[in-house]
Amino acid sequence: MARLAFLVCLIHFPSLNITKILSLVYILGLNDVPGLSVLYMKNIFLYILMMCVICLLSSLQLTTEDGDILLDYSKNLINEEVLRMLFDMARSVGVEAAREKMFAGEKINFTEGRAVLHTALRNRSNTPIMVEGKDVMPDVNRVLEQMKGFCHRVRSGEWKGFSGKAITDVVNIGIGGSDLGPLMVTEALKPYSKGGPNVWFVSNIDGTHMAKTLAQLNTETTLFIIASKTFTTQETITNAETAKEWFLRAAKDTSAVAKHFVALSTNAPKVKDFGIDTNNMFEFWDWVGGRYSLWSAIGLSIALHIGFDSFEQLLAGAHWMDNHFRSAPLEQNAPVILALLGVWYVNFFQAETHALLPYDQYMHRFAAYFQQGDMESNGKYITKSGTRVNYHTGPIVWGEPGTNGQHAFYQLIHQGTRLIPADFLIPAQSQHPIRDNLHHKILMANFLAQTEALMRGKTPEEAKKELQGAGMSGDALEKLLPHKVFEGNKPSNSIIFKKLTPFMLGALVAMYEHKIFVQGVMWDINSYDQWGVELGKQLAKKIEPELQDDADVHSHDSSTNGLISFFKKNQLLELDTKTWWL
Repeated sequence: MARLAFLVCLIHFPSLNITKILSLVYILGLNDVPGLSVLYMKNIFLYILMMCVICLLSSLQLTTEDGDILLDYSKNLINEEVLRMLFDMARSVGVEAAREKMFAGEKINFTEGRAVLHTALRNRSNTPIMVEGKDVMPDVNRVLEQMKGFCHRVRSGEWKGFSGKAITDVVNIGIGGSDLGPLMVTEALKPYSKGGPNVWFVSNIDGTHMAKTLAQLNTETTLFIIASKTFTTQETITNAETAKEWFLRAAKDTSAVAKHFVALSTNAPKVKDFGIDTNNMFEFWDWVGGRYSLWSAIGLSIALHIGFDSFEQLLAGAHWMDNHFRSAPLEQNAPVILALLGVWYVNFFQAETHALLPYDQYMHRFAAYFQQGDMESNGKYITKSGTRVNYHTGPIVWGEPGTNGQHAFYQLIHQGTRLIPADFLIPAQSQHPIRDNLHHKILMANFLAQTEALMRGKTPEEAKKELQGAGMSGDALEKLLPHKVFEGNKPSNSIIFKKLTPFMLGALVAMYEHKIFVQGVMWDINSYDQWGVELGKQLAKKIEPELQDDADVHSHDSSTNGLISFFKKNQLLELDTKTWWL
């Protein structure tokens, strides 16, 4: 049986040395599991569930320049011995060495030949960071100064539109990392937007997104930010051209485009051809991955909305977490702890998803942001050596703000058949302590109650006593009783921080970024490419011209051919081109 247990661990962690695998097997007691089979991991799951106990007093308190962060990970299916083995595992696979390579500017994104240096964008210490023998910090600081000056001109009213009016609304046109990050941050930091323009985000190629946004705007007071590194991204450039068409219907002068459009790009000729003054082109670099780009010029909409001083605080919070991640021992390292707990559930409990549950309405886009951050990073089945993994990698990430989620999907977390580890996040201080802070106290009570309920559950004896107290007995009680039982032992992390400030949000986002990095190292995958998004884009370019006429299409599989045929027969042929934006 020990051999089979050894095989299971070897399958899940092929880079772990044999001594550590055997140690893990015996610590968990897997060598004594009757009928253990690598084909039926459920047996292992059930045994580990019995063997593990709650870690008492397992928490980590981080003291930042802007208040404390408490990470309580005591409500997990793990004991101290297993936790020690997970830290040993991290060292065995080279997490610390990989971390140093990233911070040093080595090309750890080897499939694209790129360094991974979003940390340089928020390097508030200005310590030199070298890429191919060149310190990147002067360029980073140059763009930050450019952003600072531009933000001042727009927010102060100095920047005027074609009719002489100040800017009141900013529309960020981008997709993926050029949209999700700025959208999440501007929503989270709304309380800090006083004196800034309204911000809007258009990402979807679906015309509804652009049309409904433009219908609410005034051409004279609207500024468009076109976010595309190459200035060739189909969705972004199509939306940008549509916005320019809408704008010129009112401005009637192409020279006015330069007063209402700026670019976040590196393709100066394309930017100039569009009509944008290249002095208003904000640069970023190929070592900035899209889903890690909110710290770069891609964050211009953030800086315009909350002010550049607050944007710098966002960077400072992330820099603080970078220093913590780089310097703290693994056992006291928040991103590492979160990462190892995630690996524990994915690879030993077969958990397929991870829930992010912020108890703060301003953070309502937090989970959506990390759907891209996590799933595009670690949704891979090819190792760094080019072989197919024989273990699970990145989980599905999802979530909604509390308490809304409690009335939607928490039922499945509490009494469903799948194990769903969850992170609960909440500020100790509300941005709106209305009614003597009553709302926030109720919110906090629910936050605490949910994590306790997931851990403790409710035994048949407790449920029976509760039903009897409600006056129920006999067959009616016995019939209802099984439905009132909660198994408990549902794992969660509780993350409490002082207040959702720009600094604190920066720290939290960086914490999860580094968690994702550590898990990528553990799974031996490249977390910084995204080849999985390419195939569909390639096929779309082939299909698009086939939709331009009524001819039958036979060049695809029967399903796709049939879908194209249905579309052609049912599409709207008469379009109102005069009032399409209404």
